[in-house]
Amino acid sequence: MQDRQLIADNLARVQDEIESRAREANRPASDVTLCAVSKTFQADTIRGAIAAGQRVFGENRVQEAEQKWPKLKAECDDIELHLIGPLQTNKVRKAVSLFDVIQTVDRERLARALAKEMANADRPLPCYVQVNTGEEPQKAGIPPGETEAFVDLCRNDLGLDVVGLMCIPPHVEEPSPHFALLQDMAARFGLSRLSMGMSADYAVAVQFGATVVRVGSAIFGARTQITAAAD
Repeated sequence: MQDRQLIADNLARVQDEIESRAREANRPASDVTLCAVSKTFQADTIRGAIAAGQRVFGENRVQEAEQKWPKLKAECDDIELHLIGPLQTNKVRKAVSLFDVIQTVDRERLARALAKEMANADRPLPCYVQVNTGEEPQKAGIPPGETEAFVDLCRNDLGLDVVGLMCIPPHVEEPSPHFALLQDMAARFGLSRLSMGMSADYAVAVQFGATVVRVGSAIFGARTQITAAAD
């Protein structure tokens, strides 16, 4: 019970910060969705957030999500589950059946596999294109200079429901320029959704137009690994 109260208090604190930063930016706080990042946390911990009213969650791995979310979704039928981590093409079928939003479309082969599976399953999920704003070689995402053409391919050639852009700025850099870049790109491409900002910088992201912030440790505390095979 104490853990559940702590999670409820943390959720309230994060929501208050979102509302405060949205007011500063002359934005309605209702424009910003809090995606609680539940990767590595056990189902009982997640239930604490659900009991506190949280309904949008993010997971990084298909296999880990499979262990937790079918039962949790059966217990609470208005959950919205986002995939926010890398997706291998051999996991696309499972991802499309389990998740409600795919935030990490980052290459043509994956986009084609998603389009095919969504058509086969008659489940056209909202998608975000992941942009590698820092152009880091070790990080997934489309380079900024190639993003417009990739968004066009996904939307017009493949028929994916691309609703926005997502980014993870380099850890060693000030995030504001990356958030500003993503905001500008979304406006130019006619996209209304921006997934950016995590526990350390979600407040800044809200001021740069984030419509989804992905917050984990500020809600659930420090992470401990659950038993799960790697994707």
